[in-house]
Amino acid sequence: MNIIQQIVDFFNHPIFIIVGGLTVVFATIGIIYRIVCIVLGISPLVFRIGKAVWRRKVAIIGSAEAYSSLKECITDTDIFKKGNVIHITLDNIDKAKDHTLLIVDWETSSNQIDHIFLARRNHNTAVIIFAKAGSIPHDKMSEIANKSNTVVVNFKGRLLNDILNSLITTSFD
Repeated sequence: MNIIQQIVDFFNHPIFIIVGGLTVVFATIGIIYRIVCIVLGISPLVFRIGKAVWRRKVAIIGSAEAYSSLKECITDTDIFKKGNVIHITLDNIDKAKDHTLLIVDWETSSNQIDHIFLARRNHNTAVIIFAKAGSIPHDKMSEIANKSNTVVVNFKGRLLNDILNSLITTSFD
């Protein structure tokens, strides 16, 4: 019993009380700092993706068949509202200036790709080209690769991922 009392008295020394108190204060400040960093780091991303999915329109450029296929792929996930996915026909590509995310069906729009790049609002407008593997000629692929905010995709599952990434990374009004 006497040994236990000596150990308790030893750790009740003022230096241990001060060190213990400072450790608790620093640990509390560290926890609060980490919580603030997490909130300030994640909340802008969550807010931006929420605003992007809620308000921005996805414009699909191509034939009616390509539009219906791509729209079904996009809206079946219930991430996007059906009213936010619109169709731009090949004879009305200038209408693309009003949108900040363009999905281009390569099979039906390959001969209009230069006009589509000219019609986009600015370099912050994302262009996602949906094409079958190997269907884009090498010289055209090199030209597309030099355009900012442009993605070439050949899988519908990957298309959804690229749409979400483009919505997050491109600026919007």
